[in-house]
Amino acid sequence: MAHDGQALIAAPQIDDLLSLTAEAVPETEALFARAREALRAAVTVGGKVSGAALETHQFAAHALSWLATYTEALRQMRAWAGRLADTGRFGEMEALILQIAFGEYLNQIHGGIPMSQGEIARLQDLGLDPAAPGAAVSALMARGNTAAARARLVALMRDNHGRATFGATGLDEELEMIRDQFRRYADEKVIPFAHGWHLNDELIPMGIIEELAEMGVFGLTIPEEYGGFGLSKASMVVVSEELSRGYIGVGSLGTRSEIAAELILCGGTDEQKAKWLPRLASGETLPTAVFTEPNTGSDLGSLRTRAVKAGDDWEVTGNKTWITHAARTHVMTLLARTDPETTDYRGLSMFLAEKTPGTDAEPFPTPGMTGGEIEVLGYRGMKEYELGFDGFKVKGENLLGGVPGQGFKQLMQTFESARIQTGARAIGVAQSALETGMQYAEDRKQFGKPLIEFPRIAGKLAMMAVEIMVARQLTYFSAWQKDHDKRCDLEAGMAKLLGARVAWAAADNALQIHGGNGFALEYRISRILCDARILNIFEGAAEIQAQVIARRLLD
Repeated sequence: MAHDGQALIAAPQIDDLLSLTAEAVPETEALFARAREALRAAVTVGGKVSGAALETHQFAAHALSWLATYTEALRQMRAWAGRLADTGRFGEMEALILQIAFGEYLNQIHGGIPMSQGEIARLQDLGLDPAAPGAAVSALMARGNTAAARARLVALMRDNHGRATFGATGLDEELEMIRDQFRRYADEKVIPFAHGWHLNDELIPMGIIEELAEMGVFGLTIPEEYGGFGLSKASMVVVSEELSRGYIGVGSLGTRSEIAAELILCGGTDEQKAKWLPRLASGETLPTAVFTEPNTGSDLGSLRTRAVKAGDDWEVTGNKTWITHAARTHVMTLLARTDPETTDYRGLSMFLAEKTPGTDAEPFPTPGMTGGEIEVLGYRGMKEYELGFDGFKVKGENLLGGVPGQGFKQLMQTFESARIQTGARAIGVAQSALETGMQYAEDRKQFGKPLIEFPRIAGKLAMMAVEIMVARQLTYFSAWQKDHDKRCDLEAGMAKLLGARVAWAAADNALQIHGGNGFALEYRISRILCDARILNIFEGAAEIQAQVIARRLLD
């Protein structure tokens, strides 16, 4: 390890670093276990976790979620380092990333984890008295994240500029080949044009969608028997990450087909799978998700849009909002209430509601359906819409699964994949911010030298690279869990929670590096900042995500 502020990583010291980080993980796990038991005692009434008590202790509950996320993140960073070391790929850059990550996150665990800019989660909030950490944790806290370590990491990053990532990701050769293919595509076909699409509030050109279809993006994880490639969720993470590095709108195109396909795979009839999955896989059919309503937000159980039987078919009436890519898609995964006697999730059903793709002149030509665009700060390439339904007709055969009342359950089955995908998109946006900020810091000269040679600027770039790797390993692990048929709602939620914060911090710091130019619309970092902001809101706002994680931890 480093001594007296030096930056440290010689070959013999790498073994010391691996040993120290291995010792630090179980100590952190034990600290989390104590915190969980303290909170569980505070919110348990009559032998069960009380919803009212949990709400009263909401800050502490969310603090526990962040502590759990940091604990899992450090666990996965140590696992990543171990895999690289076992295969001879754990070099100086990777060692610096590991030691800075442990040094910073352990200090935050013991001093305060930023849940947002103005909310710091401390151990005292969880009923724990601050205690002196053990020798390994103390060493990493004292000497892990130093100015010298950050400076050395940035020096290595400068030598390594042009690679898709800074530091080995730990993925296998096949996944790295997929990364390389989509990195090159993003560099050539997306990045040069994305800022123009954003500034002009344009839809992503159909030519891009057609090229992505030819590359297999929309059928990547759909089974081969339905016209897809049958690849892993990890492969979809890599694709979404690299395309989102180019532009989050492009990175989200595949996500939309991925989630629609999962809905059908998990909840559809054999006939529905045979009809819809090949169309989704080929890109012939573009889907949009129609769930949220004006007054519901994350409270999906209180949806009011209703679907009423009309002979063998259904008629839908109600309003939806924040519907992405609604105009030119072919099918809506539409959640509506089919049991008027219910007021919660039990009366909801999911439909594969067909519609006619719109044009600029007539965006919603399908009878019984109207819509209007919502102007937004970022995430513009697919546009957002409010939709109105008045007797909108849906074929009876398009009730997902053929049985009413299953809609909420069907939707819940997709949340793992959706949150993994949001983690992947967050990594891509953060990587874009890092690369954009680093390039500007190299090019911009002040006081006779590039900005990157000033320690505060270099330090920002170093921390971006470190936190991106932390979020990346957490997201990759959740995808690995999913690919191995293991429950991963907890890990996926953590990946989204942390990834969204990392993306926003990276974008904000990259804009700061640009100074006044970052505030100018002509510079693409202004767009990256706007795009990063949505990640903490969609697929479950950060507060909702923390609540979901806490409830799962305490049950």
